[in-house]
Amino acid sequence: MAAYRENFAVPPEDEAHRFVFHVRGDAGVGKTTLMRQLENTAREHRALIAYVDESLNTVPEVMAAISAQFARQGHPLKSFDKLLATYRQRRHEADSAVEEGGAGEAPASASSAFVARAGLVGLGMVPGVGAFAGAAEPERIAQVADRARAKLSARFRSHDDVDLVMSPLDALTPVFLNDVAEASASVPWVAWFFDTYERTGPLLDTWLCDVMIEGRYGSLPANTVVTLAGQGTLDPHCWADYADLIADIPLAPFTEAEARQLLSARGVVDEQVVEVVLRLTGGLPVLVSMLAEAQPDTPEAVGDPSGTAVERFLKWVSDETHRSAALAAALPRQLDADIYAALAEEEVTGLYGWLRSLPFVNDRSGRCRYHEVVRAAMLRLQRNQSPQGWRARHLRLADAFARLQREIEETLQDDERWEHERWLDYRLEEGYHRLCAAPEETLREELRAYLGEYLHHASRSWERRWTRMLVEAGQDADSDPVRAWGARLLTESSRSDAVENVTLLMDEVAPDEQALAMALALRGLARSGLGEPEEALADAARALDLNPDFESARATRGEAYLAMGRYEQALESLDRAVELVPDFPWALAQRGEAHRLLGHYEEALADLTRSLDLDDEIAWTVGTRAQVHHAMGSYDSALADFAQTLEMSPDWAWAYAERADTYRMLGGGGGGGGGGPPPNTNAPTKNFPKTIVGGGL
Repeated sequence: MAAYRENFAVPPEDEAHRFVFHVRGDAGVGKTTLMRQLENTAREHRALIAYVDESLNTVPEVMAAISAQFARQGHPLKSFDKLLATYRQRRHEADSAVEEGGAGEAPASASSAFVARAGLVGLGMVPGVGAFAGAAEPERIAQVADRARAKLSARFRSHDDVDLVMSPLDALTPVFLNDVAEASASVPWVAWFFDTYERTGPLLDTWLCDVMIEGRYGSLPANTVVTLAGQGTLDPHCWADYADLIADIPLAPFTEAEARQLLSARGVVDEQVVEVVLRLTGGLPVLVSMLAEAQPDTPEAVGDPSGTAVERFLKWVSDETHRSAALAAALPRQLDADIYAALAEEEVTGLYGWLRSLPFVNDRSGRCRYHEVVRAAMLRLQRNQSPQGWRARHLRLADAFARLQREIEETLQDDERWEHERWLDYRLEEGYHRLCAAPEETLREELRAYLGEYLHHASRSWERRWTRMLVEAGQDADSDPVRAWGARLLTESSRSDAVENVTLLMDEVAPDEQALAMALALRGLARSGLGEPEEALADAARALDLNPDFESARATRGEAYLAMGRYEQALESLDRAVELVPDFPWALAQRGEAHRLLGHYEEALADLTRSLDLDDEIAWTVGTRAQVHHAMGSYDSALADFAQTLEMSPDWAWAYAERADTYRMLGGGGGGGGGGPPPNTNAPTKNFPKTIVGGGL
């Protein structure tokens, strides 16, 4: 605290000044408590303050939270807030473009949106790279970006709006920093605090380094001091070169003398009691403080020295209603007065104020959260002592969150709930408590909802929160299957891993035929990318057995037939896909390729042009149309299409080779012209795999 306080007396230009403080130590060692003290110190030095924790899941959310806190202190970031509002609106419209398609198009199926989203992982549009990241190998990222940019260009008409959605950090951060600089000019200091950095670090490291040190987006005001608090050391790949700018503050458990000092200050001086506290806590500050709170003062209060620190704390809370309230309030991940009222028995409804005052309860902005060390122990105690009571209380909370959702839904229309932040919070907590009450049964329901609803409607940020919730529910309910699925969906994987993961997912969601069809479509996509067309064909066939009118499965089967050289069968499958969804750009492009390979150039040209009318500037489609123009002898048109292809994909070697051949034909070099290349010899499908994107993107 002294080092932090004295830093405000050192000018930023002085070599002794530190711009970053890093508080680190194990859970329960006092990081958050110290952060609060440092925050008070910054406030004493008239700093403009912002505090961020793991509840935020994207960098734009972090900037928005900082802006909101600055505004409450009389320093709004007006230009940033305006641009942020535009970003949120455009992002909503972009999601609609993925899920609904353009004007006049048939809506995309949920499976189509699911597979399209797997392709967007590589663009950073899906935070946290999940288990299906293998469906988007690096070679395809540029093409998916082109496709997304083309779709957004057609929808927005403004390059600025397209850039805002495609590259939000590049668009938002400079405006954010300009506004922060203006605000900082009227205050002595700006202080940012990032708690639980062990969770948010992977999200924030690069952005913070770019903002603070690299100057990629502009300059952070020199009077800004940033404090990070986490369990481990900072990532050396990001921070190692800047160690001289960082003040490292490692925290350790109390020594025996320090623990005794705290206990004495709280009136706990009986030696038998002190010995029990020292043994049970290992000097961990949160536990020492918790046991001191009960102020046991007699040897009789010690009793049986066995058990845990939490059990001892509850034993020393002599009032049964207080014990019951403390245990019940540990069940929700976050707590406010309404949630407490929903879970508490009638006789303990008036104890919410007492709970908020406990040393292991973090109270901020009207919501409380138990310290993770204490909460984990209380959950374990309840789960083991009374499995039926555990289940009943979690179901009661789940029903309460479901009721809160219904109340909100009464004020909304259609799918507006997926844009309503409070409804989304309640949906997440309902899922958490049902998973705790009945882990395996609810897991299947949640995975089915993931395939059929969440990936179709929810934001990428909410999906990340959902997968993290699975991990937490698995830990709290001690359910290996739930915990494993959460970890699997959060962990980056290879394409072969994606096939295995979807296979496992199919076992979980059976016998739900809709969910199975969606999973088969995704596995077919991954297998196609692995160069396994026969396996992809089998998956498409199984999906069609479950849903004969599944247009994406029809298109996938058509692509597999193309890869196998079975062009007539490919044409038949793609005809049916286009019949089901006439404005399906990817199926039209694939059918155009089938016609080209069969020598049906007029039909190929019509399909490829129609596909580009629906979703223009897709590199693969434009390049394929250039081949058709070449085969028809329309070399000027072919050159125009190749030029457009290379504008979108400047590193595509195939397109350079094909354009060179077209130039040769114009020069009279002969050889290779009229009929186009031999079937599949130079087809870009070999080098540039495509994404299943039925009806929409």
